[in-house]
Amino acid sequence: MHERDYMEGTRGTMAVDWEQRIDTERLRRERTERALERLRDSELGSMLLVNDPNVRYVTGLAMTGGSGADHYTLLTEDGDVVHWDTADHATNQRFNCPWLDDVRYACPGLGNVPRASGSPSAREFLVGTMADTVREAQREYGVASAPTGVDVGTRRLHDALAERGADVRPGVADEIMADARKTKTRDEVECLRQVAAVCEAGFQRIVEEARVGRRESEVWGEAVRELWRHGAMVQGGYLTSGPNTWPKHQANTTDRTIRPGDLVYADFYNVGYLGYRSCYYRTFSMGEPTEAQREAYRRAVEDLYDVLERIEPGVTTDEVAAAFPGREGERMDYYGADEHWQMTTNHWAHGLGLQLYEVPLVWRGVSPEHPIEIEEGMTMAVETQRPADRQGVRVEEMVVVREDGVELLSRWPVEEITRRRARCRRRPCRRVRTRPSR
Repeated sequence: MHERDYMEGTRGTMAVDWEQRIDTERLRRERTERALERLRDSELGSMLLVNDPNVRYVTGLAMTGGSGADHYTLLTEDGDVVHWDTADHATNQRFNCPWLDDVRYACPGLGNVPRASGSPSAREFLVGTMADTVREAQREYGVASAPTGVDVGTRRLHDALAERGADVRPGVADEIMADARKTKTRDEVECLRQVAAVCEAGFQRIVEEARVGRRESEVWGEAVRELWRHGAMVQGGYLTSGPNTWPKHQANTTDRTIRPGDLVYADFYNVGYLGYRSCYYRTFSMGEPTEAQREAYRRAVEDLYDVLERIEPGVTTDEVAAAFPGREGERMDYYGADEHWQMTTNHWAHGLGLQLYEVPLVWRGVSPEHPIEIEEGMTMAVETQRPADRQGVRVEEMVVVREDGVELLSRWPVEEITRRRARCRRRPCRRVRTRPSR
């Protein structure tokens, strides 16, 4: 495992003048430079970015989803950035984002807005107008005749641009942005380290709140409150208990009452800090775990660290995936599964960044036949699980690949299940005076 340097690690979420923390100006600049460098090495003259994480990567704007393509960005080979957004957002961006020189009003040509119109002619009008806005900007910046990349595979938008004279090259922009984002800058790594620290505050809240008689939803609500208190954007995650921990529940926290002997599983995924997403889970026990629960947890941790010890620059994903459990460890007979691709999300490692799944993916479902190389600066979450007496344990670590192995970004203790000791509610004993014997 990579050992961090002295004082290297999270330093707080507030802006201060007495300590070097995340440099957001450098974060924005280095991300845009990476995308631009790869654009210039390609056949394209510009890229139209519609995918939210790609828009944020280039512009620094906090994209939170929305109703469809009501925001989009053009990046040209000369480094010009044009951004379109809804009228209220664009107005605020012109005031609050001085690093953006050209912010315009968007026409929502894709997604829910044209769909809600209920009119084929309205949909044609909206996507056509969106294409008009893009072509107008391309002419202004001198890239109208150069090949254009679009990061979404939407035929209607591609056709609308082509009808207006654009030379659209499908798939190229996707590859450019995936390559730019697959390794992280120092500030991106620090954002992921910070979101891991925020998740740990949530785990601590679970330790304090989870007890027999509480409902899953009550405990999860307190954990989410803690995440928001630390400045996180909580867009996913859940907590389950007892039989809801195996097989993995359908990503829902329920009103089930926690009972003695239960395992409690908390998954903090898609918790964001400056847009960078977590995937981090831990298992807790209500009181002393059973021998079966201890053994399942021990094996899950061993599985996890067998994988972590293989990750280093230069190895390929098929070599790493071989350390994940095979058919027996995956319990494929239990699930009635024949192929590893049917076991999505149980045992794998996936990239982390401005979205939950980025390059690389390390998984028996694809890696043996389609390997890629692990590179220094990649960040990922590594996930394992094991069943125990009709319940389940799950363990996950967030890491960054260093030249000599991986550095753990996650720091919650992993050696054994975190126990929530049952409170003793015995009646207090009264002292009884005894008569002295005569």
